[in-house]
Amino acid sequence: MKALVKKYNKPGLWLDDVPIPDITEDEVLIKVRKTSICGTDIHIYKWDDWAQKIIPVPMVIGHEFMGEIAKIGRQVKDLKVGDRVTGEGHICCGHCPPCGQGKRHLCMNTLGLGVNRHGCFAEYFNLPAQNVFPLPSTISDDIGSICDPFGNAVHSALSFPLIGEDVLITGAGPIGIMAAATARKAGARTIVITDHSPYRLELAKKMGATHTVDINHQKLADVMKEANILFGFTVGLEMSGSQRALTDHLVYAQHGAHIALLGILPSNCNIDGNLVIFKMLTLKGIHGRKIFTTWFQMMHLLESGLDLTPLITHHFPIDDFEKGFKAMLDVNCGKVIFDWSLLAPCIKQDGQTAD
Repeated sequence: MKALVKKYNKPGLWLDDVPIPDITEDEVLIKVRKTSICGTDIHIYKWDDWAQKIIPVPMVIGHEFMGEIAKIGRQVKDLKVGDRVTGEGHICCGHCPPCGQGKRHLCMNTLGLGVNRHGCFAEYFNLPAQNVFPLPSTISDDIGSICDPFGNAVHSALSFPLIGEDVLITGAGPIGIMAAATARKAGARTIVITDHSPYRLELAKKMGATHTVDINHQKLADVMKEANILFGFTVGLEMSGSQRALTDHLVYAQHGAHIALLGILPSNCNIDGNLVIFKMLTLKGIHGRKIFTTWFQMMHLLESGLDLTPLITHHFPIDDFEKGFKAMLDVNCGKVIFDWSLLAPCIKQDGQTAD
């Protein structure tokens, strides 16, 4: 089968032939229809310092997907061949203290799909059945393929009450934009989002942001005055991984504000502890989604009218993956989706169980 592989220890990716994976008795084999590019995949493509330290080579990359079940293991219940599915890309150990307490999102030994083990940028891939999330018929294939990052946005935004709150979002990447849409749906009074990309700021406005700040040409304090935010933001969502953005959250937060941190900050990032202490701020780290609380929240938000389709700006057949990564690197895009349907053959089904 074809798969997008980090084949060599250098920048780039390769569309290569690899074996169709076997499945264990508690796994399913998924025939991929759509995948989407994540910022993590960009790190791997560029082969930056983080990727060089974390990513095993060779490895199939990718963790944002939707598809259908092609085969199931003997112990798998409540799933069947042909089901439309997406899934949780954080594979938990099941035996650490948080897992034992039913808090799988806090697993101390999480393996990331397409990061620590072979991923979903392939015609077929295997996934533990407990990580599979069946897609309602109301959710399109395109939206199904971006559930993973949407879950990051929902987990971050819904960490704190939002009704009537003034929200600052730093970073208008796809997750920041989806967080703006979620905050708007959840009843926030004002949603200010900052970035340096005019394209993405305009997209954020279409998706629910009430005010945008181009940090190259505008001052956040000036926009706060325009928005009648007199005492500071009450909720902050940091999505950029920027030292400057984190500082803005601390400086412009109202006393007692709550701030969620999703963007990966530099290892030498400085936090003004005095601002945190004397403003009595609450900072919460976010990594992934609550399993599966966030997933049900996502589906309910979508089914109640939250529309993510404007965020999906580019589609490419997987043969043109280089064009997809170029669009992401140029920043003038929302979510970029790869279509695998032209590649994927039907494998012979000699039964619904693993051999």
